[in-house]
Amino acid sequence: MNYNRQIEEISKYFRNSEKGVGDFKIGIEFEHFVIDRDTFKTVSFYGDGGIEETLKELEADGWMGDYEGEYLLGLTSGDKVITLEPGSQLEFSVKPRAYIADIEEEYFRFLKEIVAILERKNQALIAVGYHPKTRIEEIKLLPKKRYDYMFEYFKDKGSHAHNMMKGTASIQIAFDFSSEEDYIKKFQIGNALAPVMYAIFDNAFYFEGGIWEGHNLRSFIWENCDNNRCGIVEGTFDDDFGYGKYAEYILNRPPIFMDDGNRIYFTGERPFREIFDPQNYTMKELEHGLTMFFPDVRTKQYVEIRMMDAVPYPLNFACVALWKGILYDENNLERVYSYIEDIDMKDIDKAKASILKKGLDGKLKGESVFEIANWLVGLAKVGLVQEEADYIQPLEEMLMAKKNPHELVKEKDHLGKKKALEWCILNDLQGVR
Repeated sequence: MNYNRQIEEISKYFRNSEKGVGDFKIGIEFEHFVIDRDTFKTVSFYGDGGIEETLKELEADGWMGDYEGEYLLGLTSGDKVITLEPGSQLEFSVKPRAYIADIEEEYFRFLKEIVAILERKNQALIAVGYHPKTRIEEIKLLPKKRYDYMFEYFKDKGSHAHNMMKGTASIQIAFDFSSEEDYIKKFQIGNALAPVMYAIFDNAFYFEGGIWEGHNLRSFIWENCDNNRCGIVEGTFDDDFGYGKYAEYILNRPPIFMDDGNRIYFTGERPFREIFDPQNYTMKELEHGLTMFFPDVRTKQYVEIRMMDAVPYPLNFACVALWKGILYDENNLERVYSYIEDIDMKDIDKAKASILKKGLDGKLKGESVFEIANWLVGLAKVGLVQEEADYIQPLEEMLMAKKNPHELVKEKDHLGKKKALEWCILNDLQGVR
């Protein structure tokens, strides 16, 4: 394979994804666990009362099913999409929108439909960073070929790779870029602020049925998953970082398996550069290669921010507003970029180790995560129109008390797990705002 041509083709894909500032939108993915309302144990994909049964009820109500063989594994309704992660974590996404209120409206519609079904079964959606009750060996893997390949591949990788697959849930937010320069700024800011965002949205107090003795469990899990595809992209803070450097990151690592649109086949340890033919490839192959790597910040047709734990409404929308206020306001983008310009990989590694022990009292560049978080909240509010700045208020109030979701759960743990996590249960939110 012609390595330089491979870099050129992937770089061209990123370049063709650039958008005018006036066309910028936001994409979201909110992950949830489906649990029994009384026991908080996971609801299996399989069997009577299982998640597939719930999906089939939605399908009967007009959603379009996505099947693999005999199994219903996802749904689409208009711009709304439901997919399932390896441990049957239920992910909601919506076609990118320019305005947060439009995303919120679609989310409320989704909840209105699914919550009504789950309540009849004494089940619920819960938004937390790690499953609060069921251990991962008790969670059956989703019947999806790609997940079988991933599960086998990860067996001899990091100590917590299977915890990542079946036990975690997150928020992922996608942002557009207008040029390679704009892309670099957003990508580097996203990575530099990773320890701060992990700490702000830490929502994993429980681990494998017990208590996690520390902070930022999901950060720990990702750091112990697979160094080839997790953490900070190698070269992110180099002076010559750009489309080409990210392309090299992808090319020199194994995608585990490939999907060319016609078949899915295992590729093991072979790096993408030995698989990707730059003169004869489908868009499906290229985009699949990009999706098989899970760093804190990922590049596809957008910059995808991935480090935040799943948190319930309204904190999930505070998270969206926070990032929008930082990345889509030009003055804020420049101010934050100036702040992070001298950060390197060693700084991030040190900060990540710090937040595992100290949470919001961890440090980045000698400053506490708590102080940086408050500064970012202030910036974001100024960078948004008032209606969107209002979304940040729940986060601002939480930080004013020097708390994050982990601390909110910890405070109520003495009342029992159900009481401590009640606020993370998703109800029908229609008409909340």
